[in-house]
This record gives sequence, C-alpha cells and structure tokens, in this order.
Amino acid sequence: MRIAENWQDYELIDCSDGERLERWGETILIRPDPQVIWKPARKNSLWRQAHGRYVRSGTGGGHWTLYKNIPGFWTVGYKNLTFNIKTMGFKHTGLFPEQAVNWDRTMDIIRGAGRPVRVLNLFAYTGGATVAALKAGASVVHVDASKGMVTWAKENAVRSGVAGQNVRWIVDDCIKFVQREIRRGSRYDIIIMDPPSYGRGPGGEVWKLEDEVYGFVELCKKLLSDQPLMMLINSYTTGLAPSVMEYILGTSVVPTFGGRVESDEIGLPVTETGMVLPCGASAFWLA
Repeated sequence: MRIAENWQDYELIDCSDGERLERWGETILIRPDPQVIWKPARKNSLWRQAHGRYVRSGTGGGHWTLYKNIPGFWTVGYKNLTFNIKTMGFKHTGLFPEQAVNWDRTMDIIRGAGRPVRVLNLFAYTGGATVAALKAGASVVHVDASKGMVTWAKENAVRSGVAGQNVRWIVDDCIKFVQREIRRGSRYDIIIMDPPSYGRGPGGEVWKLEDEVYGFVELCKKLLSDQPLMMLINSYTTGLAPSVMEYILGTSVVPTFGGRVESDEIGLPVTETGMVLPCGASAFWLA
C-alpha cells in the first residue's frame, strides 16, 4: 500500500465503528466510512470535541450536524499546494487527501521529463491533480461534467498560485470530450482519470464503471503522444481490485506503447492506532 504520510494540514486522528475522526487544518470532523468495521474504544478526547459530524440517514443520504461554528470554507495546504475545503453533501469536503501520493508521483514525472508536458485530467473534480501538475510546470486540460466542481478547481488554482498558467477548464461529458479531441488530433503526454462508480453527464449520459472503463481507456490511449509518460486510473469502486485496473492498462496500453504497469491500494495513516486506512486504489501505466 502507498501511504499519504506527508500531510501537515490534514490528519486521520482515529477511526472506529464506521467513522473517521479527522483534522482539516484546525477543524475537527467526524465522517462515515463503511470500511471501518473494527471497533476499538474511542479514547481520544477529540471524538467529543469535534466541530461537526456527518450523520447518515437510514433511507440514504444524510446531513451535517455542526457542534461549533465552521466557516463557509477554509483552506488546507499540502507542501506548496493550497485547497479550499467545505462541508458538502454526501459527507465530502472537496478533497481526497490520500491522493497526495499520486500528486507527488505525477509532479516527479513532469519535472523529470526535461521537456514540455501536456496533461489531460478527466473526471477531474476540484482539481487536486490539476493544481499539482500545473505547479510542476505542465500544461493541463481539466475536464469535469459539473460546472460547480470546475469553478471550485479554478479557485484551488488561484489559491496555489497557478491560475494564470497553461490550463483549460472544460465542463463536459468526459467521453464526448475525448471523442472530440481524437477528431481534432490532440495529443497528451499524461492522462489521469478518476471515474465515478456511477454517474450522469450534463446531457443525461449514464456512466457505470464496470461497463465503461475498458472501452474508455481504449479511447483515451488514442490521445497519447508519440512519447507518452503516464496514464493513471483512480478507483473508489467497492470490489474493483487494484489488479483489475492493472490488467486493463496492461492489455490496452502496453501492446501499443510498451512500458510497464503497476497498481496498489492507497491509504492514510491513523495517528491513534498506527494502522493504515485503505482509501481506494490506483493503477499506473509508465513509459
């Protein structure tokens, strides 16, 4: 497992009985996590001093219960990156801190390329990978179907001091965008994708990961440059093992471009217990 252990402004303090106790800057939140099925005693006093807790409803969804005042948004930093955070629906805060291990690797590859690098970030959410790639000196096309998420990503770029750099912000269905880019003859050195398990595009297009991801990778590889560097698939889909994504890249991208593929879980260290909480998986194709 690759562990995101270099945070200063984020900390997974403890986890027990279906919940995480987290520090986001100075704000303490309790959020549900279905993977936390172990039940150690909650000895840390911060369980009783949290600013807010997301409570799931028995009929689906849920709501935030705030015990203390929380600003409409606040910021957290990771190394030289800065992100806006806020409590939002479905327990989220707008950032997945475990992805820091992938930001670091992507930045290292861009900086080590010794040439201009073009990055395509698909299902790009609030732009963690986009901001990291821009900070490393790449040009980026950021694509997400949600106008609100793209606006948030722009704000994160401003916070990190990369808003004026080579970036295009696209609100669109990712499949349709890729198809148009193929027709245009566009090429990218790095392609990153973080596809949802299930979703709908702005025109009502249905996305189901198991049905779509292999064909989508086949489509995306047509956008790789003559000297590509990397393709990355992130997944939070329950039951989709890292090796499955590795095999997708291995059977699709390797026969055309060579290189190698690797995959692993990514996770967050738990301060209270010394354990590591698994938080999804990533697979890399590397030249």
